[in-house]
Amino acid sequence: MNISIICVGKIKEKFYREAIGEYSKRLSRYCKLDIVEVADEKTPDNASDKEELQIKEKEGEGILKNIKDNIYVIAMDIKGEMLTSELLAGKIKDLGVSGDSNIAFVIGGSLGLSKKVLDRADFKLSFSRMTFPHQLFRVMILEQVYRGFRINAGEPYHK
Repeated sequence: MNISIICVGKIKEKFYREAIGEYSKRLSRYCKLDIVEVADEKTPDNASDKEELQIKEKEGEGILKNIKDNIYVIAMDIKGEMLTSELLAGKIKDLGVSGDSNIAFVIGGSLGLSKKVLDRADFKLSFSRMTFPHQLFRVMILEQVYRGFRINAGEPYHK
């Protein structure tokens, strides 16, 4: 199975990079992992709605350039469907069984995802109705994907 994390921005904080590295290493026995970082656009303070829309659209173009036709796209969206860890594990397993072995989790920047990216998504997933830093969210997705593979393999980790 091939898992891609397509995200806006680079990780500057060492502690996030270390956590991402740890989960990437753990996932290597279950899947081929690819983390794609798309350039983020600077959002001016007091940006207008129009400026924010333009920024989301520009970041969205960068995301869409990295999504191949044969990939199942799971967009992280605050308005998406909330799943338990077991249900996410089941979704990953079902996708693999049905032949969708290329899955991309897409994380937007600080303003979220563009309409075009959300329209391209096969599934919209929400971890919470709260807002999280997109850097932290990368770690959270990796942990949940790792947890999902462990659940699917019947291995101890999930309680």
